[in-house]
Amino acid sequence: MARLVALYGSPRRNGNTSRLLQEAVHGAREAGADVQEFFLGDLKISPCLELYHCKKKGECGIRDDFQKVRDAILQSQGLMLASPIFFYSVTAQTKILMDRFQSLWVKKYVLDKTEFGKWTPTRQGLFISVGATRGKKLFEGTLLTVKYFFDPLDMALWRSLLYRELDGPQDVMNHPEYLQEARASGRELVLKVQE
Repeated sequence: MARLVALYGSPRRNGNTSRLLQEAVHGAREAGADVQEFFLGDLKISPCLELYHCKKKGECGIRDDFQKVRDAILQSQGLMLASPIFFYSVTAQTKILMDRFQSLWVKKYVLDKTEFGKWTPTRQGLFISVGATRGKKLFEGTLLTVKYFFDPLDMALWRSLLYRELDGPQDVMNHPEYLQEARASGRELVLKVQE
């Protein structure tokens, strides 16, 4: 059975991004996956404090809910991450979690001395995001951030679902095709991680 993790990065539990991720989770479960869900806003995760404890063994020195999320991801075959766009980036809840994975980056590249670009993905990631505007570069910075967040997890960015002009908390309900695409992507991610 495929094991996946779903990270809800929106401060709204039932907004557009969360609703899209819920559909992807339903699709993955329909395909037989075990999906563990985390609402980042409900967790107690400190920002990275640059204590450099991770330079000893690649382990973050701050003890909080980060370890629970990290362990779930490391035991999974894939990740579904969803965050709306806030000032052309992910939400604060999402970025705090991402920054804490610096400990795994240190382990991979400093302690284990992995060569940049010389690793094979062992996990696959789906990223879902919505933004209120039609900005041409609305998702560019965020996609780079997600790509580099996935790197220490040995994860490839398999697919991104990016939707513009969704601002009101239920705007996505006017786009059933987006919801269908998210559900189908959840199912397809399960197939991808089982290849």
